[in-house]
Amino acid sequence: MLLIDVVRVSEAVARTPARLGKIGHLAELLGRVGPGEAEIAIAYLSGELPQRQIGVGWRSLQDLPGPKLAATATLTDVDALLTKIKSVSGQGSQAARKALVHELFAGLTSQEQAFMLKLLGGELRQGALDGVMIEAVAKASGAPSADVRRALTLRGWLPAVGAAALAGGVPRLKEFRLEVGRPVSPMLAGSAPGVAAALAKAGAPAALEWKLDGIRVQAHRSGSEVRVFTRTLDDLTSRVPELVEAVLALPVEDAVLDGEVIALRPDGRPHPFQVTAARTGSKIDVDRLRAETPLSVFFFDALRVEGADLLDLPYAARQERLAATVPPPLLTPRLVTADVAEAERFFAEVVKAGHEGLVVKALPSPYAAGRRGAGWIKVKPRHTLDLVVLAAEWGHGRREGKLSNLHLGARDPETGGFVMLGKTFKGLTDELLAWQTERFLALADGPATEWTVRVRPELVVEVAFDGVQRSPRYPGGMALRFARVLRYRPDKRAEDADTVETVRALMI
Repeated sequence: MLLIDVVRVSEAVARTPARLGKIGHLAELLGRVGPGEAEIAIAYLSGELPQRQIGVGWRSLQDLPGPKLAATATLTDVDALLTKIKSVSGQGSQAARKALVHELFAGLTSQEQAFMLKLLGGELRQGALDGVMIEAVAKASGAPSADVRRALTLRGWLPAVGAAALAGGVPRLKEFRLEVGRPVSPMLAGSAPGVAAALAKAGAPAALEWKLDGIRVQAHRSGSEVRVFTRTLDDLTSRVPELVEAVLALPVEDAVLDGEVIALRPDGRPHPFQVTAARTGSKIDVDRLRAETPLSVFFFDALRVEGADLLDLPYAARQERLAATVPPPLLTPRLVTADVAEAERFFAEVVKAGHEGLVVKALPSPYAAGRRGAGWIKVKPRHTLDLVVLAAEWGHGRREGKLSNLHLGARDPETGGFVMLGKTFKGLTDELLAWQTERFLALADGPATEWTVRVRPELVVEVAFDGVQRSPRYPGGMALRFARVLRYRPDKRAEDADTVETVRALMI
């Protein structure tokens, strides 16, 4: 199959607001892919790469060659070249990787180049999220969507599950099992504005666990072999020797555990998230990095112990198996209570200790792998900033025709301008979308592109966020984590917005 076929379907999905229409476009294409193409096509249409990360940043995507006139690139050819790009390492790798990127783009039409730029930049948003793609796979393969979802729970990678469904239907989907060495998508938490609301959702009594601002890990042990995976199912084993040693010291030969690694200061308080991220992100000279920035390990769930799959057991039963397997110093601190006042005190203690907050967990809840299960609810203290809107992107799906994704900037007193800190489309109601679309068009500053409208920096918006991290993507070298709109501030002028210095202080 040609890449242009996928590109055209992606564009059709982006233009189609109705969910059933999106599913129809996707299913039609999936019904035509070859056995070796299905995983690639599903990944691309989901806005992902089969290779996950290939080491290409925005600098490698500058000064690209002109497009071809005719579309000849196949999915397998493009996939092979991306795999080659990922494999480049060592001295001169940046230049070699850029040369291969140029080779890739030289073989693409302008339509395909635009698609690939968004795909590589993580900006491909056409409304083909997991729920839509699951239904498309089910329609194309004839398998019930429930079977596709269950297989995804166990395999954790929709392109592989979709390829299996298309190749062999339900029998192939039934072959997926929880296996040591093959990560499953982690269970995620919903959110609540406070501890009392979280307890009401989870049902009292409930378990309250510290929410650490570290790296989510899934540890698999089979005999003397240990493998560690991230939340995105990437292999982290070689970068976390402390975790490997901790798992090998456990009194079991077969286990899959869910937990967190985090860099702590000598006094037990956490380093900024970026310190942990930098430590776990480096493959080079791990022994030196370990000596400089040791990692601490905390486990909070058990998915399998000694051959027994625990996913469908209640949280309370899984905790019993976890406590029998993992020594107390390696367990995430927790409290089981029905008392709101006691829960509030526990929340205050964890925040005072420098951690993110709490995850409140319902005692009867199973492990809903790959889903934001109702049985887990996170509670965090809220940080806010007053920022200026610099631009907005056109939405898709139900937001088509509305300016949605906001480019957010902090004030730079030295230059009198604004420094972009990231984007967000979260927290916007239908009323706000309609209002800001009209307002942004009135404030348009320069010609609009197909995706973005730049606006005069006059509107101040109050934004909540979870933290500030270092980021080479933006001019200020930092970005907000999980930003969401709370409200516009018509009572504030752009010159009243928070400064770059204020934001940078939150990163320390």
